[in-house]
Amino acid sequence: MPEKVVVIPTYNERGNIERLLPELLQVDPELEVLVVDDQSPDGTADAVEEMGRRLGRIHVVRRGPKQGIGPAYRAGFRRALELGAEFIVQMDADFSHPIASLPDLFASAQREYDVVLGSRYMDGITVVRWPIERLLISYFGNYYVRKLTGLPVRDTTGGFKCWRRKALLAIDLDQVRSNGYSFQIEMTYRAWCKNMRILEVPIIFMDREVGTSKMSKKIGLEALWIVWELKVRRALGRL
Repeated sequence: MPEKVVVIPTYNERGNIERLLPELLQVDPELEVLVVDDQSPDGTADAVEEMGRRLGRIHVVRRGPKQGIGPAYRAGFRRALELGAEFIVQMDADFSHPIASLPDLFASAQREYDVVLGSRYMDGITVVRWPIERLLISYFGNYYVRKLTGLPVRDTTGGFKCWRRKALLAIDLDQVRSNGYSFQIEMTYRAWCKNMRILEVPIIFMDREVGTSKMSKKIGLEALWIVWELKVRRALGRL
């Protein structure tokens, strides 16, 4: 029964995942990795299974056609909880989230926090290789979310987080319907509404080197309106 599980959603990430998994396993001998793949045409899931046979401590969840990052994470969280994990990290497969920061995330969660967020905006702006327009949209988008919801988090759309088991169990995953950036906002907001102890730690975020971003206009627009829905739900006592 693993204590620590890293959940990684993938779609056409074979070029990254074959490099990432060995590096993750070297970080901590107790850490296990769970890859959630949405029928990647490039054979990502097959590559992960083969690495699991060779290296151990690697699991794969094969899902149906591509549905987005929100459903993939929900499936990964459920499987990690079934495995008995006490600390569950979510991260991307594209090396944008620093592997070297994993021990800090785990240590903070083990010490006293229920959710530990790797933040791009805690010590100024620590993002590398993003176009200025994307950086401005992200930065002011986070400001918009904070002002509208009152969520006391600098990086509300960040996807590098460590969850304590009880925090995920406190959130009804079946009620979480959002995707993309809005999924990150909703999960943190729901944890905050459940009085979970949240900590931000600074990270250096690197834009992906291999593959293409899954960001789209639809995902961006969803993030804009989800904050209003969350605010109304909280006012009605439905969170």
